[in-house]
Amino acid sequence: MALKQTHPPVAAVRPHAITQHGETRVDNYFWLREKENPEVREYLEAENAWTAEQMRDTEPLQEQLYREIVGRIQETDTSAPVRSAGWLYYSRTVAGAQYRIYCRKRDGSNGEEEILLDADQAAEGLAYFQLGVFKPSSDHTLLAYSIDTEGDEDFTVFFKNLRTGELLPDHITNTYYSFEWAADNRTVFYNILDEARRPYKVMRHTLGEDPSKDVEVYHETDERFEVDIDRTRDRAYLLLDSHSHTTSETRFLPAGQPTGEFMPIVERVQGVEMDVTHHAGRWYIRTSDGAPNFRLVSAPVGNSVKANWREEIPARQDATIEAVDAFSGFLVVSERYDALPQIRIRDFRTGAEHYVQVPDPVYTVEAEPGGDYATPVVRLTYSSLTTPETAYDYDMGERTLSVVKREAVLGGFDRENYATERMEATSADGTTIPISLLYRKGLKRDGSHPALLYGYGSYGISIDASFSHVRLSLVDRGFVYAIAHIRGGGDLGKSWHEAGRMANKTNTFQDFLAAAEALIGAGFTNSRRLGIMGGSAGGLLMGAVLNLRPDLFGAAIAKVPFVDVLSTMSDATLPLTVGEYEEWGNPEQPEHYARIRAYSPYDNVRLADYPQLLVTAGLNDPRVSYWEPAKWVAKLRACSSSSKLLLLKTNMGAGHFGASGRYERYRETALDYAFLLKALGGEPGK
Repeated sequence: MALKQTHPPVAAVRPHAITQHGETRVDNYFWLREKENPEVREYLEAENAWTAEQMRDTEPLQEQLYREIVGRIQETDTSAPVRSAGWLYYSRTVAGAQYRIYCRKRDGSNGEEEILLDADQAAEGLAYFQLGVFKPSSDHTLLAYSIDTEGDEDFTVFFKNLRTGELLPDHITNTYYSFEWAADNRTVFYNILDEARRPYKVMRHTLGEDPSKDVEVYHETDERFEVDIDRTRDRAYLLLDSHSHTTSETRFLPAGQPTGEFMPIVERVQGVEMDVTHHAGRWYIRTSDGAPNFRLVSAPVGNSVKANWREEIPARQDATIEAVDAFSGFLVVSERYDALPQIRIRDFRTGAEHYVQVPDPVYTVEAEPGGDYATPVVRLTYSSLTTPETAYDYDMGERTLSVVKREAVLGGFDRENYATERMEATSADGTTIPISLLYRKGLKRDGSHPALLYGYGSYGISIDASFSHVRLSLVDRGFVYAIAHIRGGGDLGKSWHEAGRMANKTNTFQDFLAAAEALIGAGFTNSRRLGIMGGSAGGLLMGAVLNLRPDLFGAAIAKVPFVDVLSTMSDATLPLTVGEYEEWGNPEQPEHYARIRAYSPYDNVRLADYPQLLVTAGLNDPRVSYWEPAKWVAKLRACSSSSKLLLLKTNMGAGHFGASGRYERYRETALDYAFLLKALGGEPGK
């Protein structure tokens, strides 16, 4: 039996001086970066033991929450099949199995199922298993798939002969998420990582040849940029994309000429973003050239210089074009208007356009990238805060939606028991901030309810109002669940991102504080019962708002939080740092240093009565190094003026995304929710 831990861990203080721009900062916990130092592991294990001890009284609740969550899912289930060249591809789960089984059948028949990859079987004996690439060859006789076994997002690609079931001897290591087949079914392209974990090269491999002799087809030397490889829906062209946070460039190569040279579609221009799709000899180019919210132009494949551009969809101030995809007869344009996604359809033959109609006032909808080219049907994935995820086939000519699969939610779920709405907050500079809400019907706005406010607010990423069966365990216990659509994200388009990055970053924090105050002002909760949650860059948000207003919140959960911003952005050897300069700034520049110094959560921890806090980390995390949350918690322990819960839970065998198995992830969620219920209580008045 483990010894009971009666005192929180205390990290050793070992001052480390850092001088920049005339200022010397002393980092007492810099030594926690020493991953191979046994003391570091001992400290992290001690924190885990302390968290377990402090949460021991909630173990029955954690088990109850876990059983509730699992009890809502169809444990043995099959995904919506995707049509591709006469095949139906799908995956399925089996009760008790952590991972999926990937399968296919012949389309239009009741043919025998082919198991392409049993991930549960492949993961046997592994503490971590993550599938990356999963792509059949052009003739569907071979399968390429990649696996990460550490959580560090370093993948190895394997190849399988789908006719014989045998694995080919070709193994390609140090790959990332990007991979494509050429038309010859034996040449493949993939991206690899440099020492800073940046996908910086695209390589070409021919099956049967030594991977150590693979050919470099593109090397991106600008450290702000990453590269990936894709293929057009009509399978005619390979697309090599090089992009930073503000600039992008696409090169192309006919898929039938794999040894040829990738040629630029439009030359790179600093500050201009673009991506492309192909249809009938023309590039359809989504570009920010002269259009902060993007516009759509087209140009001939053979001569796509700007002089030959034809305006297809002009830029709008009130809407952003987010993606474009071309089918043989229709153009599918994903847009965002008033913090909600929309799907615009254009008939190539007639030029007629329409928007897909959806039933909910607050929702999310997405056009899926897979499937055939010569079809009038696009697969849409739709959900709302009260509508479980639904896969629709939308006939673009007939304008009809057909349900392919709706997520089963067991345990007596009835969407009519819940209410969802959109409210607004006013930020410090007068900007209106949308907030999406979910709660049980009949809720009285008397300020007595517990609430959880979620936020992210970075990289132009939108946090849409989608369904989660997991959060019902909170809502059914009286919680109000809210999403703050704050600046820095893309919720209201590209301009929303620009208004919350670089010199505008503090808008993100003020928006979130305004959302919290609006929830309280509207009678949904009170500061003692208001919990907040964010992860990664959303964890930075948590740290920043806790420093600004520790009195406003009763509890916070920071998942793998990016809180040591100043030190990380000052170290160009770390993963992602140089590429992030265009999001946060480069501390080598005095004005950037001062700006980041003013909000970096770790550097601004102060003596204060911080709320109860649960922080998570992943030892193998390549995105937010484990030492950021570890250092932050150590400093908070030294500075907090209260005896409230301060917990650090480090997954010692995973990375940024936590546990890889589905049941393990539910265990992690049960711990999070048990913490919130312990800190905030459940039903109103408790």
